Amino acid sequence: MTQPPPPPQQPPPGGGFGPPPDQPPQGPPAGGPNLDKAPQPGYGYPQAPQAPQAPQAPQAPQTPPPAAPQTPPPPPAQQPQPGYGYPQGAPQAPQPPQPPQVPPGYGYPGQQPGAYGQPPQPPYGQPGQPGQPGQPGYGQPGYAYPQPTMPLQPQPGQPGGGRKFNAQLAIIVAAVVAIALIVGGGVWYSTSKDDGKKDDTASSGGGTGGTDDGKGGNGGTTSGGKEKAPADPSANVLFQVPMPEVKNDSTVVVSGSWLTDKTYAKSGIAEIVGYDRDKGGEQWTIPLAGPVCQASRHVTDDNMTAILYQPAMPTKADPSHGCSQIALIDLDAGKKLWTKTLKTGDQLISFDNVTVSGDTVAVGSTSGGGAFDVSGKLLWSPKPTDSCYDAGYGGGEKLVAVRKCGTYGQRQLHIQTIDPKSGKVISEYKMTQGIEYASVVSTNPLVVAADVGDSAGDGSGISDFFSIDNKTGKLRTRISAPGEQFAARCEGVTRIEYCNQLAVGNDRLYLPTEEHDGSGEYSQTNEIVAFDLSTGKQTGQRADAGDGYRISPLRMDGGSLIAYKRPPYDKGGQIVSIDGGSFKQTKLLENPATDSVRDVEAGMSPEYSELLYGDGHLFMSKVYASKRSGSTSEKEYLAVGFGTS
Repeated sequence: MTQPPPPPQQPPPGGGFGPPPDQPPQGPPAGGPNLDKAPQPGYGYPQAPQAPQAPQAPQAPQTPPPAAPQTPPPPPAQQPQPGYGYPQGAPQAPQPPQPPQVPPGYGYPGQQPGAYGQPPQPPYGQPGQPGQPGQPGYGQPGYAYPQPTMPLQPQPGQPGGGRKFNAQLAIIVAAVVAIALIVGGGVWYSTSKDDGKKDDTASSGGGTGGTDDGKGGNGGTTSGGKEKAPADPSANVLFQVPMPEVKNDSTVVVSGSWLTDKTYAKSGIAEIVGYDRDKGGEQWTIPLAGPVCQASRHVTDDNMTAILYQPAMPTKADPSHGCSQIALIDLDAGKKLWTKTLKTGDQLISFDNVTVSGDTVAVGSTSGGGAFDVSGKLLWSPKPTDSCYDAGYGGGEKLVAVRKCGTYGQRQLHIQTIDPKSGKVISEYKMTQGIEYASVVSTNPLVVAADVGDSAGDGSGISDFFSIDNKTGKLRTRISAPGEQFAARCEGVTRIEYCNQLAVGNDRLYLPTEEHDGSGEYSQTNEIVAFDLSTGKQTGQRADAGDGYRISPLRMDGGSLIAYKRPPYDKGGQIVSIDGGSFKQTKLLENPATDSVRDVEAGMSPEYSELLYGDGHLFMSKVYASKRSGSTSEKEYLAVGFGTS
């Protein structure tokens, strides 16, 4: 899998999701005034020691030189790898990537990165995790992956149901790095199983049940999607949001973004701001007492969502107040409707996970799980007499609990589809004893990812996917997904449903392959392939990124797949729709290829950032903010929006 930075429980090389994305060559800004509309707020944070900053990625020329260029001398620590499609000098034998040092995006708990090749330091604002000394960070463990950028230029144109609790400590999971398997100039895609345990293997018939999304039919031959191709997919910069100012050396969590038919909403430092999705003007601001810790990706039918946040701003004296505040946010009205907390004894519970399913907000932690309906009524809460606990929930169409029983090393995970109104268990699948962590990839059809026996080898959190029947709790099939071959990743250690670069629909699992050599000189590329969730076998469908591009699934659109193509150094990124049956690609949007825009886009890759696409609008945003280096005068952006005419 792609090598993202580590969750807090993982030691160096830390989660191992690979080196941070490389920057394209930098050049002078294109002509015209800057499009900035939002002011940069000041927050007056207490001073803390300066954290080392990651160096800039090497520059590459706009046009590859005719002769193999000399490799630039490496920096004092690890040299970043070249970006997508960059010239790399004379061809060399593939080398295994170095252990990554940066934690993941989309609000993942992690560490403050140091210089390349140096162990990252936990940011200030959250208690350190086992095995991780250092100063924790604002909001919760996090990292900053600062990307020096140039200014963008305008472009034309009550309790019940038996949910239980028991406090547990998180355990460090080691991660190592693997190199992509290249066979005969191509990538070999294997679906073999690695441990053959009977209770995690489906019957020879592949199992039954498992509801697909009902929109793609058999194999997705009918798209049924909402996204339509414009006459001209060329996009302009709609607006950008400057990175909020951080006054000390901490890292501040700013994860969480949502897109409605009118509003793009984004978390800032202890606030959520709604922007006009076309023009970028601020429509509303919701101030918070402390930083956001986690944000649900799901919304109700009337655009309400949920977040976790701290009850006060961290200080050096009190570096963390815990992620105890559960809030319901109305994205249309721009209001915080209520804030709730739960206790174990007389102590507030600090939660790791929040999700929304129907009209239920569910939260999970090592102290157990609880839920409220959108009116604020308590539906269930942890019970201190129980020996098992709900570590977290997956939301969306259904509500699925990951329930942990037993002690570390003898752990058993129960994957439970539950009634979101009562917490009553509808079906349950028990995973093989010893699997410590699992992530909910999709709740309908139910797909769970796990790193069985810590065998992924790359810190992605995935060695296998489990396709489970929601109604019976029986395993339909198990799909082996070796980390050296596939680039998806999941953060199942504390955040139960945070997986990215994958999608589920049409009763299929869509995965990107790792990069491999392209057809052009020095180029790299990859593909998206599909697995049948009934048989576990590949369908034979494949969507090529194109030479120099890297393609990643974002989400389903009816029976079609929406994907992002990260571009080579001299192109703009693309959004494409892939038909679920034919796998034919249709370009929906293409970003400008100017230097300034490419610099910003390169710092917001799908591994480390939030990407949302809808109705001709693409929004890319950071998930951590940190103090900028005093040596750079270039602007950084919290978010940027693109749109077609």
